[in-house]
Amino acid sequence: MPINPYGMSNVMVEHILKDFSKASGLRYVSLRYFNVAGADPDGKIGQSYKNATHLITRALKTAKGELHKLSIFGTDYPTSDGTCIRDYIHVNDLADAHIAALEFLSSKNGSRIYNYGYGHGYSVREIVDTSRKVTGINFPVEETGRRAGDPPALVADSSRIRAELGWKPRHDDIDFIIRTAWEWERKQ
Repeated sequence: MPINPYGMSNVMVEHILKDFSKASGLRYVSLRYFNVAGADPDGKIGQSYKNATHLITRALKTAKGELHKLSIFGTDYPTSDGTCIRDYIHVNDLADAHIAALEFLSSKNGSRIYNYGYGHGYSVREIVDTSRKVTGINFPVEETGRRAGDPPALVADSSRIRAELGWKPRHDDIDFIIRTAWEWERKQ
C-alpha cells in the first residue's frame, strides 16, 4: 500500500512484470531495497552524485563543507526521537543480493519479489550523530518541516530472501556503512 508516487510506480512495474510473465513466460526477480549507502571498503568505487539527495551523502558533504547545512525534514513523527526511520543497506550487501537473485533466475523456475534490508532502521538524528562521530566534524543541522510523502518508518522484511536464497548481509553496521562512505567522499 504505497503512500507516495515513487512507491506506487514500483508496485505498478511489479504488476506489469507479473502480467507480462503470464503472457510470455518471462521469469523475473524484483528487488526491493531502500537506502543504499556506503562504498567499497577498499576505496575503489563509491557513490558520486552531482546533486545528492540521500541523507548519508548529504551529511558527509556537509561535513566536508560542500553544503552549508544539513536539513532534517520533520521532527514530529511518531518515532523515538521524532525523525524518520530508514533501513540502510551497504552497497556490497546489495551487490551480493543481486548475485543471489541472478543465481535464482539461472537455476530455478518461477519469479520472485524480494525485499532487501537489515530489518531494522536508524532515525535521521541517529544518522546525523553517527556521521558526526565518524567524521569528527560537528557540521550544522537545521530542523525544518516534513516533506510530503515521507512515511515515519521504512524497514525491510528480508526474511524471504534469507530463507529462499540464503542471503546473509556482511555489513549490517551503520558505523561501517558511514565510515566507508566517508573514506570515499574524502577522495572526491
